[in-house]
Amino acid sequence: MKVALLFPGQGSQAVGMGRSLAETFTEAKAVFDAADAALGFSLSSLCFSGPEEDLKLTENTQPALVTTSVAAFRALESRGVAVQAVAGHSLGEYSALVAAKSLAFEDAVRAVRLRGRYMQEAVPVGKGAMAAILMLDAAQVDEACAEAAQGEVVSAANLNCPGQIVIAGDAAAVDRAIALCTAKGAKRAIKLPVSAPFHCALMKPAEMRLAMDLEKLPFADASVPVYRNVDGEPQTSAAAARDGLVRHVSLPVQWQKTLESMSRDGFDTFIEVGAGTVVSGLVKKTLKGARILNVEDAASLEKTMEALKA
Repeated sequence: MKVALLFPGQGSQAVGMGRSLAETFTEAKAVFDAADAALGFSLSSLCFSGPEEDLKLTENTQPALVTTSVAAFRALESRGVAVQAVAGHSLGEYSALVAAKSLAFEDAVRAVRLRGRYMQEAVPVGKGAMAAILMLDAAQVDEACAEAAQGEVVSAANLNCPGQIVIAGDAAAVDRAIALCTAKGAKRAIKLPVSAPFHCALMKPAEMRLAMDLEKLPFADASVPVYRNVDGEPQTSAAAARDGLVRHVSLPVQWQKTLESMSRDGFDTFIEVGAGTVVSGLVKKTLKGARILNVEDAASLEKTMEALKA
């Protein structure tokens, strides 16, 4: 059995996220306390009690998700589960790098708060859009986006699993691409309720601002392989860690390739660590027969520990 940890970049951003972990495990509570100190406000109160409209602001959502993931990881780690490899979907790559001892948690949580702010400021609300394209292959999605662009931006943003690709760009171009993908035979094309068009060229201003911040942070070589979003391949160097975080702001998330690379390298058991089970669903659709577990609260941690012992 080879175990890899997967960290979500989205999830159930519901009030109460992480509370069970913090109430049950001192290691998890310490993570929330560290986030509060690093950010200079009570992120823990926002996660545990809301208000929900503040929790869903991008600059709050991103540190909340990373903090919850790292808290879950610390609880899992305290139970003696050894890390063999990590990957994180989009934002989740920060949590993965913390788990791999490449990036300090406090630096990560401050960086992602700025990342969220920069991404929101890069494109005015309503100007950009994202949409999920179901059951259409990548080449056809690319063709539809190229035809739909008409001088604007629209491209694949998340290659999540077979039959699920998310596109992003200017709102009008995304609408045109939806129509073209549907005409090409997509089973469904669904506009997503997002505040900005992530992982496309419109995020270049955010990427440039974030690059300057990340250049100032100390990165270490990873203790285990980190499979990056930008290419789906394992890396361990500090330079590769920083480079991956910068470039994935405006490049697509190669999640299907990431999972296939991990399977190629012998990983057969995957534990999603953080809020929700979005990533678990993508593993199920990509790797037939893979063992999928998750840790998002005290109950799921106990269930996962029992499954690993079995």
